[in-house]
Amino acid sequence: MTTPTHLPSPPPMHEYVLDVAGRKIFVAETGDGPAVLLLHGGGPGASGVSNYTRNIAELAKEYRVVVPDLPGYGRSGKGVDGADPFGDLAAGIRGVLDHLALDRAHLVGNSYGGACALRLALDAPDRVDRMVLMGPGGIGTTRSLPTPGLTSLLNYYGGDGPSRPKLEKFIRTHLVFNAADVPDSVIDARYAASIDPEVVAAPPLRRPSGRGALRTLWRMDFTRDRRLARLPVPTLVLWGAEDRVNRPGGGAMLAERMPDCDLYLVANTGHWVQFERAELFNRLCADFLAGRR
Repeated sequence: MTTPTHLPSPPPMHEYVLDVAGRKIFVAETGDGPAVLLLHGGGPGASGVSNYTRNIAELAKEYRVVVPDLPGYGRSGKGVDGADPFGDLAAGIRGVLDHLALDRAHLVGNSYGGACALRLALDAPDRVDRMVLMGPGGIGTTRSLPTPGLTSLLNYYGGDGPSRPKLEKFIRTHLVFNAADVPDSVIDARYAASIDPEVVAAPPLRRPSGRGALRTLWRMDFTRDRRLARLPVPTLVLWGAEDRVNRPGGGAMLAERMPDCDLYLVANTGHWVQFERAELFNRLCADFLAGRR
């Protein structure tokens, strides 16, 4: 069953901007209950609410849903530390928890947001209750060449620069399994966000280069982090079997290394599980976070 191509409007959300160590982080939230942070992916023009537009209302029936724009994206401050991007993102989201007086929270992360969630859990496991990761970045990335999808993403701001055709090709060819699932309005909105002059000047996701590039790459591969085998956070990994950005084999790597990790491989689905298989994702996510395995 395919997901309808129309996009539901998210419910009314309380919006605000936090100052986290001198950097602005935009946050939208709705719902009551245990707090769950939804962390979006790192593709060009991505933002929190837009990435989870098919999930927020359903999860808000049971949870306090907090949706930040990651540093470098949307309405948050631009620029990410290129020497340790996952660590920089994790520090920003940890600052959000501090500002909201949340000692612990659930984390849900897709792709770049999944890498942010996993790094935060490794750095401060006492701050994370349960975690859901969808095709997270940084899983075995130094053990093979980048996928065509990841290469397309990393090259978006290179060459002749960003363009709508380049973004549409990335989304329809690499991001999803069924190109027809993505309305033109999604591509239009993401393209407009991707050409923000501040973002063009300092893209938040790019290939490490220069001195220290190899060290950065190794730091960004979680399968080389010894803390992974001791991470106590209960984790559900959802991975599209047809993911063309991050290899689905990364799910098995996490399940083998993490002591409390469930893996669900989603058939006929690409990199965007929460978008392409929203009904399935919403049910699995809500149940797992509540401990209803």
